[in-house]
Amino acid sequence: MPVATARSVSLQGALGHLIDVQADVSPGQAGFTMVGRPDVSLREAGDRCRMAIINSDLGWPATKRITILLSPADLSKRGPHFDLAVAVAVLAADESVSARALTDTAFIGELTLEGGLRSVPGVLPMVLAAAERGIRHVFVPEPQAREASMVPGMAVFGMRSLQQVVAELRGEVVPAAPPVAPMSGSRLLTWRGDERLEQVDFADLDGMADAKYAALVAAAGGHAVLLSGPKGAGKTSLAERIPTILPDLIPEEALELTAIHSLAGALEPGDDLITTPPYSAPHHDASKTSIVGGGSGQVRPGEISRAHAGVLFLDEFPLFRSDIIEALRQPLESGDITVARRDESVTLPARGMLVLACNPCPCGNYAVKVGRSQCTCRSQQLRDYRAKLGGPLADRVDITRHVGPLQPYERGGPAAETSDSMRARVTAARRRQHQRYDGCAWRLNAHVPGSVLRDRWPLDTAARRPIDSALYAGHLSSRGAVRVHRLALTVADLRSVDLEEEVVPGEDEVDTALRLRMGEPLLVDRILGVAG
Repeated sequence: MPVATARSVSLQGALGHLIDVQADVSPGQAGFTMVGRPDVSLREAGDRCRMAIINSDLGWPATKRITILLSPADLSKRGPHFDLAVAVAVLAADESVSARALTDTAFIGELTLEGGLRSVPGVLPMVLAAAERGIRHVFVPEPQAREASMVPGMAVFGMRSLQQVVAELRGEVVPAAPPVAPMSGSRLLTWRGDERLEQVDFADLDGMADAKYAALVAAAGGHAVLLSGPKGAGKTSLAERIPTILPDLIPEEALELTAIHSLAGALEPGDDLITTPPYSAPHHDASKTSIVGGGSGQVRPGEISRAHAGVLFLDEFPLFRSDIIEALRQPLESGDITVARRDESVTLPARGMLVLACNPCPCGNYAVKVGRSQCTCRSQQLRDYRAKLGGPLADRVDITRHVGPLQPYERGGPAAETSDSMRARVTAARRRQHQRYDGCAWRLNAHVPGSVLRDRWPLDTAARRPIDSALYAGHLSSRGAVRVHRLALTVADLRSVDLEEEVVPGEDEVDTALRLRMGEPLLVDRILGVAG
């Protein structure tokens, strides 16, 4: 039979589509044709596959006409990872390999001219997509076999060469082969928080009880937080300790995050599933593409996606470009980011915890009364800076806290609570939320749609009254009222001691949530009450 079909996967962001790579090898004028919207790198697969097959002593059908169809034909395909599927389909169509051996099997990998297999980015999301569509066997480059094995129920064959793949399909003894060539392109390095988090602890920070409690609530419910205050007050120190109180990722989150890092090319061979919340802190000079995602060729995840299920910290966020700040509005509402291009639209998960920090002015010395430092900012600079502080992004932030300089009476006080102790309380609060939202599309209070929140978990009349008063007085927007409701739920989750008890926020929880939202000082007895 002159026609055979191998399977591979096309990625659009983190979403994978199973692709039928159909090969027809028929008598006629010798040539190689590929159809089905391939990009330039995929069109070159014909030359790579021809030389790989010839140099592997497998026999290229040089006197026949070869036609490759990538189906479905309406989807654009890109990347050299289709090489292995194209080569296997040609060999099967030429009856060098049994077409039956390709059933329920996907092939992923770039071929070298010698017939070796090179690693490619995005193996994990590709294998996940293949598994969801009934594929039970997958061939990948040997260094990425461990990555592919993260998908439950998938039989993974890690191979070094096309010869080894063909031998396995024929049921023959797999020959030895040289080590697999490394992945082409540069590595993207992302700090996951494994090393530095072992060196920082909330107990290291004196004072800041108000801001620490705000960080506790933010971590427990996944809320976005804005820290403002003069330079040197401890905003960055507070932000970089938030990952230390986040619990390990649940299996679904770990698989999502690892797939994103695989797509970004940030997984080294032999890396395990990422189970610790990531932490990303890009500089304000970073480009929009590096933060939001995009790039030339295949769309790569930006920092906002690499911080999925973890923390994205934007220090001096008013200094970020306006288009970047505007782009952050969507993920704060929906939990994902959409990168639109001329011929495609890619959606990537971005449900991380956003932490913003800013000074009172660009130079950080506005209204500072200590020492001889004076503000050197021009009036227009101040206006532009404050416009970003009060813009639409700030309205989508749940918690606003002012971090002031350490006061003399805050030194040498009682020992501060450790990150381990705070993490235990955050873990318990999140466990209650997972139970509450079992079967829903969201996991944390910060992600619940406002309409669902009002219908299924409403506040009683007395607890709702302060929110309505602030709303009618113009101190709170409708969006802000929903965020106060979510915060009140999180505060109640932290205060509850019975896991089976149904948590209903009362007047105290709503008052605390309003103070967190509007930037007002918290009542010390309530902070101590929760800490105790």
